[in-house]
Amino acid sequence: MDLARALGEYLDYLAVERGSSPNTVAAYRRDLTRYLDWLAGEKIVEPTDVTRADVERHLGALSEVGLSPASLERAASAIKGFHRFMVLEGVCDELPTADMPLPAKPSRLPDVLSREQAASLLDQPFPQTPAGLRDRAVLEVLYGCGLRASELCGLDRRAVLLDEELLRVFGKGSKERLVPILGTAAASLRAYLEEGRGALVGRMPTPAVFLNVHGGRLSRQSVHAICEKYGRVAGIKGLHPHTLRHSFATHLLEGGADLRAVQELLGHADISTTQLYTHLDRSHIRRVYLAAHPRAHLGE
Repeated sequence: MDLARALGEYLDYLAVERGSSPNTVAAYRRDLTRYLDWLAGEKIVEPTDVTRADVERHLGALSEVGLSPASLERAASAIKGFHRFMVLEGVCDELPTADMPLPAKPSRLPDVLSREQAASLLDQPFPQTPAGLRDRAVLEVLYGCGLRASELCGLDRRAVLLDEELLRVFGKGSKERLVPILGTAAASLRAYLEEGRGALVGRMPTPAVFLNVHGGRLSRQSVHAICEKYGRVAGIKGLHPHTLRHSFATHLLEGGADLRAVQELLGHADISTTQLYTHLDRSHIRRVYLAAHPRAHLGE
């Protein structure tokens, strides 16, 4: 079996057996197609001919052309997974990527809104139109439930359990989690479903919660545009959906939420990912210390 055929089987494995999302499969397809094209340029087409030095030279070439650290890490992860798959499937015996570390990715604190900025964004006047009701619900749910843009776009009507104050969310790897929806997020979503969504439904019924003006499922690009549009009105330049997710997590932690609970709400497999949100300012940490430590006020 040559590398091209092995790639096809690996992508099928990711989609069918691993249940990877279409976006993940598409990203791996791009990374690995580029990898195989590079190997072909080096006259390498058989899995048994690939060496660790070849893999490292390819990653070095990607770094030289300016690939971002995050993209470089993803490419390396895709290559390692591909070679591990070929060994497990008996395509080859040697694993050229054995013990090969992933490229170091510099930690970057996520952008976060202040509580005042979040209030300005969500309390601004929204058009009392079907699209306006939808847009407010989009922003409220992103901030109030901490969803990814892809998770929000993937919401179906049966996943909205407003009477139980819950959303059934399918995250990365199609993993399901239950997320509370309360307060203004629940109110705005209910208003959209009862007063706005029906006017957006097209000739072909769809189970999607959030619809575009043509009656189809709202895209991630449209969610980005909604965030930028209303962010500009509130004086927040370049507002991204993930900023609202980051703000959701940070404001929960600042309010005293348990890190493990926030991990579950966000759908993080590893708590180290959630710990990125613990970048609380020193004044907040001082207030928590003063309120919690039994000897903080002695000697004053």
